[in-house]
Amino acid sequence: AAAAAAVDVGDVEAILAYDLPNRWEKHGDMVLLPENCFQNAVWDALKQSQRLWPSVCAALRARRLGQQAVVDPGLMRESRVQLLVGDNGWVEHTDNGIIYSFDVTKCMFSAGNISEKLRVANFPCLGETVVDLFAGIGYFTLPYLVHAQAQCVHACEWNPNAVAALKRNLALNGVAGSCVVHEGDNNLVCPLRVADRVNLGLIPTSRMSWRTAAKALKPSGGFMHVHENITTQSTLRSQQRAEWQAVGAAIAAEFKQILEEEQGGEWVVVCQHEERVKSYAPKVFHLVFDLQCRPA
Repeated sequence: AAAAAAVDVGDVEAILAYDLPNRWEKHGDMVLLPENCFQNAVWDALKQSQRLWPSVCAALRARRLGQQAVVDPGLMRESRVQLLVGDNGWVEHTDNGIIYSFDVTKCMFSAGNISEKLRVANFPCLGETVVDLFAGIGYFTLPYLVHAQAQCVHACEWNPNAVAALKRNLALNGVAGSCVVHEGDNNLVCPLRVADRVNLGLIPTSRMSWRTAAKALKPSGGFMHVHENITTQSTLRSQQRAEWQAVGAAIAAEFKQILEEEQGGEWVVVCQHEERVKSYAPKVFHLVFDLQCRPA
């Protein structure tokens, strides 16, 4: 209040209009504010009096409140959400009939991947064994089991906070008996030659585990779903598509070489489809390349 009194009312209104959030995420009774709001010194007095956050919480009809921050750049990509109101960060989010439970202060949740989760849910996986190399809290593991009807998923994850959420989500969705969780670096814990399908759901690149994916595939072959961030030169969709197809062909050629080295014999690898998941940055797109792999 004192800070507000020291400046012109019009200036205060302009500051507040700029500094208030115009959107936020809601998970059950928790609201997550974006990181770039309520930053101005005008709010300091209210923050110090501990009146600001309960008031925001009440205005947004929430019981708990958190504020997002840049994701930890480390290999585990951990959340840095700060809890402002409430005593724990566990929330539930439902997508396509699947419950995802996670602690927002420890685990990341990407709402932008919903289109790929819906696509995975429609894969014909009845009777298949799937290896999910970057399982997280179950973003793709759960659609494979709940909707695509995979017989078994081997879920590899090395972040203990994500593993705790993954196990909780498998139980919540009634599919714990169909999943084997391998905790640790997937290059060390992934099972060999068991998969009809391997999911490599990590961006900006999953390249560090391509050889592990090749070792996980059954000798009879199967599919790889390779996630990558791809930079394009063109802004025209038709030209972008041509660039993506060229990248898909190059990835297929690299997997052919890796499979021949790891599994032996000659292999045929074809990129059947390039799926655009989302725009990640200007001219940078999160893509999934569907590779069909079979021995020649």
